[in-house]
Amino acid sequence: MADPKRKAEQPHHGLQHGLGRQLDQISTQLEELANAKDRLQGLLNAVLAISRETELSAVLHRIVTTAMELVGARYGALGVLAPSGDALEEFITAGLSDAERADLAWSDFPHGRGVLGHLIHNPEPLRVDDIPSHPASAGFPPGHPHMRTLLGVAISVRGTIYGDLYLSERSDGQPFDRNDEDIVRSLAGAAGIAIENVRLYEQIRDSAERFQRLLLPTLPDLRPFTGATVYRPAPTPGHLGGDWYDALWLPDNACAAVIGDVFGHDLHAAAAMAQTRNMLRALLYDRLTPPSSVLGQLDRTLHAITDLPVATACLARIEPEQGGGWTLRWSNAGHLPPLLITPDRQTKFLHAEPGLPLAVSTELRRPDHS
Repeated sequence: MADPKRKAEQPHHGLQHGLGRQLDQISTQLEELANAKDRLQGLLNAVLAISRETELSAVLHRIVTTAMELVGARYGALGVLAPSGDALEEFITAGLSDAERADLAWSDFPHGRGVLGHLIHNPEPLRVDDIPSHPASAGFPPGHPHMRTLLGVAISVRGTIYGDLYLSERSDGQPFDRNDEDIVRSLAGAAGIAIENVRLYEQIRDSAERFQRLLLPTLPDLRPFTGATVYRPAPTPGHLGGDWYDALWLPDNACAAVIGDVFGHDLHAAAAMAQTRNMLRALLYDRLTPPSSVLGQLDRTLHAITDLPVATACLARIEPEQGGGWTLRWSNAGHLPPLLITPDRQTKFLHAEPGLPLAVSTELRRPDHS
């Protein structure tokens, strides 16, 4: 005779088994969601990190390292295509140890043959579980670390293939999967935008530097003196400095030298700088007077032109003495003091009354110093 208690336990046992299976499924789904969330957060962090870079070389290297972090790859590289589009002209690597780099020191960087070239000519995502057995494999150069797996994704800029991103050897030893491919493809899309942005950034910066250099003079022959200048552009694109300098011989055989700065970092400041420098040069030729007198006349002229901003300047005249030798005479309009370097290479700031900047007030007297 069947045990009724045993019959009652059978449905209960089946219910427990089904419930446990559902809980396992839910747990797996929650784990997958958590992993997906972590990957999306990692992708967001990677995109932000790439976008912060302002130098193309730094952007390219950051793309490689962030891609490696996203999928846990040991090695990474980015090959930049040559203008012809059928070979690599630059190859940025990450993950190689110092010893591995030393082993490859005598090897030329890849130009786009083998499996790397396959992605160049077929710009679709490429996953390879065993590189040596791939039909396009051309082997590795001497000293190259062993690599078995590969994930390759093309990077496009404005619809044109810019280069290819290569990743090799997941840290867990597994081949790259579809999730790896999807997240690296997403990163490649953001990388293309970052590359375009930094190229535009560099173009604006270079144009601004060329524009400002055109506004600055080429120093004439100042013998028996030697004139030399150093110009460093502002690091931020579009920030045109109002700094200027000039040096010239005057009709009374004095040599004039000036350095100044118009307040502001834009086109208006750069244009005002050019106007101020040209006005000062004309006044120097017209008024063979002490520096303070020339700056005073420049100040009155700037006050008459209401759209010019405030400026600072330090103007000097190197005047010949009757018995031979030279005398340095200068006047300052709110600028930093000049630095004197003596023949024995001693340095000394010529501290004196700085005076007010130009275009502030014409009522105060500007002193001369010597």
